Amino acid sequence: MNISGKREAGILLHITSLPSEFGIGNLGPEAYHMADLIASSGATLWQLLPLGPTGYGNSPYAQRSAFAGNEMLLSPELLYRDGYLAKEDLLHPAFPDSRVDFQRVSEWKMPRLRKAAEKALSQEKDGIEQFREKERFWLDDYALFMTLCDEYRDARWHTVWPHDEGYRDSDALERVRREKRREIDIYIALQYLFDKEMKALLSYTRSKGLRLIGDIPIFAGADSADTWSHPELFKTGPDGRYSAVSGVPPDNFSATGQLWGNPVYEWKEHERTDFEWWKARVRRCLELTDILRIDHFRGFDAYYEIKASAATAEHGVWKKSPGKKFFTSLEKEMGRIPIIAEDLGWMTPSVSALRDRFGFPGMKIAQFGFSWDRNGDLNTYDDFLPHNYTRQFVAYTGTHDNDTVRGWYEKLTPIEKHHVREYLASPDEEIVWALIRSVMMSNADTAIFPMQDILELGTEARMNYPSTCNDTNWSWRMEEGSFNGYRAGRFRHLARISGRNGKTWEEHNRE
Repeated sequence: MNISGKREAGILLHITSLPSEFGIGNLGPEAYHMADLIASSGATLWQLLPLGPTGYGNSPYAQRSAFAGNEMLLSPELLYRDGYLAKEDLLHPAFPDSRVDFQRVSEWKMPRLRKAAEKALSQEKDGIEQFREKERFWLDDYALFMTLCDEYRDARWHTVWPHDEGYRDSDALERVRREKRREIDIYIALQYLFDKEMKALLSYTRSKGLRLIGDIPIFAGADSADTWSHPELFKTGPDGRYSAVSGVPPDNFSATGQLWGNPVYEWKEHERTDFEWWKARVRRCLELTDILRIDHFRGFDAYYEIKASAATAEHGVWKKSPGKKFFTSLEKEMGRIPIIAEDLGWMTPSVSALRDRFGFPGMKIAQFGFSWDRNGDLNTYDDFLPHNYTRQFVAYTGTHDNDTVRGWYEKLTPIEKHHVREYLASPDEEIVWALIRSVMMSNADTAIFPMQDILELGTEARMNYPSTCNDTNWSWRMEEGSFNGYRAGRFRHLARISGRNGKTWEEHNRE
């Protein structure tokens, strides 16, 4: 089973990467214009990265909340249109055209967002109160958490905050609620505004025949409202601090493994509540998008647990997760949910069995397919080569964690380039579109392409370097007008000749 039963094409482009005069892509006019362009290209899917608020490092996969929206994605233009800002509030300094300077954007934008929230609180009391009641499961805790983050200058709750506030002494929190009521209300109003803007965009994309693909990181951020407000859902020691964290073991890419630092789940508590927190998370994401991609899906079968005191990931152990119980309960309550399982990395038969049991398509990355046998020739049996894809997968040239196709190709050795050219029957200058064509023509029902590849950009446009934290990660932005009629038309042509017009195989066969 695939996510729709149809043969489709899509484009991967996060909101922050949209053109904007305000230094960061947002949910305003440029997002609507992009929806028009994507629809005109023949694509029926628009994939986003996680939409939650980010903390240190600006990674959307290290969210401050598994439920909240990133306030930085709010549109100054829409806030002005709706009467929350004055025209002079739109005056801004010069921002970089091709990168997000997150600190400068936040310093300029946050005071204006607070002003808009103040106006909303005075104009839309009933609407905000209804939203607050509907989202009470997470919203009040998030607003309180962010208010305390501001108070303690973004310091980590579990290591720097005063103990009574970090570990939720009821008297201390009641005092904060009383003394910081206005600040808390501002964060609630901002989430109300985000909810309005995101749902309006979702309605528009649906009207254009597009479906939005959202993204759920499997683990919660260590410094998040979720871990602070629900410590019982995560493994902790007698002192209340995390006792175990997540990562991956050593491999060919890292001799010491990857120490992610996210706390691991206390799955017994999740089972006791019939996965209440996870169900609420899925339900919230499906209010804002149409399809869910679950990052590090294999963690629902088994996860790699490392002692919180460890300096590296070398001595962790694999622990089983109750994925089968969770997805069974989720399906019983919500029916079949359109989920893409990010099943990359070290796969086992049990991970594949879990994925297939619930009909979730996995992922294929074309860049990974070019491996070499012992004679130095192309391994034509590699599962990631496009001619080996089967229908139940979502195929990509690359993802946010990969180099662009152009950047990847330029780093290959001369003999490796020869094999790629031979496989794709393409000269160097056409190699990007040749790989796009190969994935389009594959048997995978769904094919999705990063915007950077459609624009034929090099390593300078790479979105993320895994296991690093620097100002370059997550900051790429596309230039206005770069996704022009030529590129949209070329994409549309490939979508058409590869039968990716959003119809099922049965519909094709009837024609």
